[in-house]
Amino acid sequence: MTPIRHNASDGDAVLDAVRDCVLAVGVRRTTLTDVARRAGVSRMTLYRRWPDVRSLVGDLMTREWIQAATGAMPDPRPGTTTRTRIVDGLVNGVDAFRSHPLFRKIVDVDPELLIPYVLDRRGASQEALLELLADALREGHADGSVRPGHPERQARSLLLVAQSFTLSLRTMTEEDDAELSTEAFSAELRTILERTLTP
Repeated sequence: MTPIRHNASDGDAVLDAVRDCVLAVGVRRTTLTDVARRAGVSRMTLYRRWPDVRSLVGDLMTREWIQAATGAMPDPRPGTTTRTRIVDGLVNGVDAFRSHPLFRKIVDVDPELLIPYVLDRRGASQEALLELLADALREGHADGSVRPGHPERQARSLLLVAQSFTLSLRTMTEEDDAELSTEAFSAELRTILERTLTP
């Protein structure tokens, strides 16, 4: 039997469509019929690749979260250490996630979608982020800007810190108090990361 081949642009069109649906009505009210209509494909085309809306949303989250994280990581610059890039990337990444329209919609309307990735298992986007962090940490070990250690364990620890600031920050902030504002906690996150990584 000849395997079905999917055009990447077709997949992007479907993920764009599911993103639009979720932003409009949330995950629970999104249907494969709605997504197919927006993407201009048949429902059977969707069923060949995604058995249900949750699997579609999982692929969408993976795409969006990886784009947000890689976009937050600064490019190497002369005179800038790898540790600085990692810290900047994580602080920027937390800000990018918290302001991301899809993330905000899911947290506000369908937060149970995130629970498995916090309590039970790692998702594809977390695995990709861990790989990105571990590679950067190895570079930091090589240039001496990051304290020596097991890169995968260090990457997981950094992601745990970043996830807590991403998911729970609004429970700790007081926007009418400058000392407890989002900006103040971003500065605290930067301090935590710097002290964690400095040799």
